[in-house]
Amino acid sequence: MKSRLLLPYMAAALLGSSHFSVAAAQTGKSFFPASSEQIVYMGRTSHTYPDSVRFTYPGVTISANFEGTSLQMKTRRGSGSFMVEIDRQPAIRVTAYQNDSVVTLAEGLADTVHSARIMYVLEGYHIKPAFLGFYLDKGRKLAPAPQLPGRRIEFIGNSITCGYGVESDNPRDPFTYETENHYYTYAALTARALNAQHLVVARSGIGIYRNYNGPVTGSPDCLPAMYEQTLFTDPSEEWDHSRFTPDVVCINLGTNDTGAGKYDMRLLTDAYRQFLKRLRQHYPHAKIVLLSGSMMRGQQLADVKKAMDTVADERRKEGDTEIYRFDMSPQTGSLGYGASYHPSRRQQMKMAAELTAYLRRITGWD
Repeated sequence: MKSRLLLPYMAAALLGSSHFSVAAAQTGKSFFPASSEQIVYMGRTSHTYPDSVRFTYPGVTISANFEGTSLQMKTRRGSGSFMVEIDRQPAIRVTAYQNDSVVTLAEGLADTVHSARIMYVLEGYHIKPAFLGFYLDKGRKLAPAPQLPGRRIEFIGNSITCGYGVESDNPRDPFTYETENHYYTYAALTARALNAQHLVVARSGIGIYRNYNGPVTGSPDCLPAMYEQTLFTDPSEEWDHSRFTPDVVCINLGTNDTGAGKYDMRLLTDAYRQFLKRLRQHYPHAKIVLLSGSMMRGQQLADVKKAMDTVADERRKEGDTEIYRFDMSPQTGSLGYGASYHPSRRQQMKMAAELTAYLRRITGWD
């Protein structure tokens, strides 16, 4: 998958009386760095650099409560796109382009306390995004930190989970950052429906043993090989799994392993087997759900299901009663397609409805 620079996002959006736009920092503002204790994070984030929070996976979310009539976000230049919710109103997409280090998220608000929830919605492996802090009206400050939901879900996947092409309605469109948006994926939709935090480890083209069009013997940078890293692009920083202990882990892989037509069933099955063992070591009590859907069909789908069924049965026979299997509906085109025949927004909604109902059933969550 090739990356390219974001094109200008021309539309300014209105949220009630709040104006969302990209703008330069105004003078006379109060600045609160990314390390402020009133700012909370969801997802894999790196805090190794002072006052700079880095991330590469989609779905990373920054939440804060703030005083005043406006909110601006300082980022590394060219950090890409975020979906912004102010006071729980419908989300608006904003983008930090190559010439932008400050993005205006809200202005013209009532002079009181407001909430902000900001989700990174791209694969940032080449962009290398970073959040540096917030600008508020002069003299205003961040309010006490918001409380994140107690429920936690981890999603492990590929381009389907990232949101590749979900904002396109033309299957012939290539990948662009403009049409990728994790906010509209089955993963993000399911988490919101269940009032759960969610953490994402996903990248387009990746597999559980073989990346798309990779060697039949396997790819050295498949997902299990990258899984322990905080940032996909930085092997020097290992993720601390105690920072996020999920109640549920959903694994949606296999599409790229089998997508080019040549693959080794033994290696595919063993990759699931070994990855499940590792996940169980990290999360002894989590419910682990092996998923299929929605881009596979025919022999490809049958083989991935067989591999998952085999290892799930093995784990259950070994006494692991919290291994589950669930198949989301394959896409047929009746709900349209996104770019490169990826799931459309409507298809992602269907997947989310199916998965949400299933997770309610196995967890007892209302």
